[in-house]
Amino acid sequence: MLNVELIKTMYRRNADYYDLVTHAFSGIRSRAIAQLGLKGGEIVLDFGCGTGLSFGLLEQSVGPNGKIIGIELSSAMLVKAREKVLRHQWKNITLIEANAEEVLLPQESVDAVLSFYTHDIMSSRFAVERAVQALRPGGCFVAAGSRLMEEINGWLLNRITLAYTQTAITQPLTVRPWKHLEDLLSPLKVQKYLGGSSYIAYAVKSR
Repeated sequence: MLNVELIKTMYRRNADYYDLVTHAFSGIRSRAIAQLGLKGGEIVLDFGCGTGLSFGLLEQSVGPNGKIIGIELSSAMLVKAREKVLRHQWKNITLIEANAEEVLLPQESVDAVLSFYTHDIMSSRFAVERAVQALRPGGCFVAAGSRLMEEINGWLLNRITLAYTQTAITQPLTVRPWKHLEDLLSPLKVQKYLGGSSYIAYAVKSR
């Protein structure tokens, strides 16, 4: 289960500098969004949208006739997301403040799901199930985030990864943070980045 209060407290502190510290992952973000294979007019679920850093690239992909649904637990992060929406005058973004384990999403209502650096969400089978149920057959689910390396020579990189993630996650970091997604959607493909300390995992829901 998600530790809702701890997550809210953590991201109340993180919201003001979140965009700055996550800039290092902008290349992975663009690859993850490209992997969605979005087309104009489609509906995409940004599951754990944070401050809305993915909105710009998602907008380019779905166009003005498409739709973006952003789910976020932290009200402080949503304030930043709303600021981006207003600044860019995006009219096709719906923001929902909700627990990812409890949010009500109509079944098979979205064409794609993005879960970008949302380790706590991906650690919750309940949350991942919600998003998978909302995904239409033939739609792609793409998750990206940090991970631990299983290789013996990865100990130093693991220490670095644990250090920079300790203020952003409440669930233990693992070697296979995509496990729940793999259980629900297969075959799952995984690409590793930043020496193996980050990943992009993706699968298409069978028709």
